[in-house]
Amino acid sequence: MKFREIITSSGKKVLAGKDAKSNEELIKQAGKNEDVFHTAKPGSPFVNIKSTRTNAKDRKEAAIFCASKSQDWRDHKSDAIVHWFKGKELYKEKNMKLGTFGVKKHKNILVKKSEIEEFLKKIKQ
Repeated sequence: MKFREIITSSGKKVLAGKDAKSNEELIKQAGKNEDVFHTAKPGSPFVNIKSTRTNAKDRKEAAIFCASKSQDWRDHKSDAIVHWFKGKELYKEKNMKLGTFGVKKHKNILVKKSEIEEFLKKIKQ
């Protein structure tokens, strides 16, 4: 399956789903100790850093990537809250729709509008 992909400034591969089906596949392949991200509001891809050794800058870059692909960004062009958690914090119940997962616990990362705009400018070059 093809995912969206970026490389962090420290060289870490970051994958993002494109739709419900690819989000499902992305989470299936995410390691238990790998960082995973999703916006607090519905309508964003799940994003996964393919490394168990990440730093704050890697996580911030992945959170910005996640926010930049969200429905909230497309609709409002404003700051976004992104949830950050480990793969082991995710669970799936039988009645959950394709691409939907529950999260046991998470931390919040605030992504500023200016950070998203800067990221989008950089990837267009």
